[in-house]
Amino acid sequence: MTPSLPAGSVIALVGAESTGKTELAQALALRLQQRGVASTWVPEYLREWCVREGRAPRREEQQAIADEQTRRINEAARNGVAVADTTALSVAVYSDTVFADTSLYPGAVAVQCRYTITLLTALDLPWIDDGLQREGPHVREPFDGRLRSALAGAGIGYAVVHGTGAQRLTSAWNAINAVASRERPTGAPVRRGAASGWQWPCDKCSDPSCEHRLFSDLVAGRS
Repeated sequence: MTPSLPAGSVIALVGAESTGKTELAQALALRLQQRGVASTWVPEYLREWCVREGRAPRREEQQAIADEQTRRINEAARNGVAVADTTALSVAVYSDTVFADTSLYPGAVAVQCRYTITLLTALDLPWIDDGLQREGPHVREPFDGRLRSALAGAGIGYAVVHGTGAQRLTSAWNAINAVASRERPTGAPVRRGAASGWQWPCDKCSDPSCEHRLFSDLVAGRS
């Protein structure tokens, strides 16, 4: 099944470092293209920044990185469906986790609310050090917890994507189709638990925050 996603839609991948966002975003963009849907993969600007500067960014540099990520996503969405490797919300969560700076949240949440679909990559993949970024595997769980709290606090619905390789791609593809089939207007926020919102309970429980507990209310609503 090919999702019905009009031009201007954004599929936003968020998640902790080394959880497969880049590979998954590329695979999703390619599959959409193969199905005749104009789509563009939007890489994580932070990676480019780290390569260019040869270091991780400082606290005062976070906002500009978040703004550039948003700008690139918006530009890609003008030409079809944008599949974003990450978003400004991830930058905001990183600033909170590493620098205890919560000032980026309001702007980042407002932007995330406009995206069509949010996919959160679970912590079920092993840590792989790419030599570029940030603090190491011990940051993944705190980051994941803050990210979920930010999404829940803003009422932004999201699907948690598990598995490896083809399994992870299938999980994400099914979630995209589930959202697209609801015929929600492009850019309208998905409200967790709302009557018209997106309900996507998980099939597995491979991540420390336990998807079944987080979405038990949604499962009950489907019964």
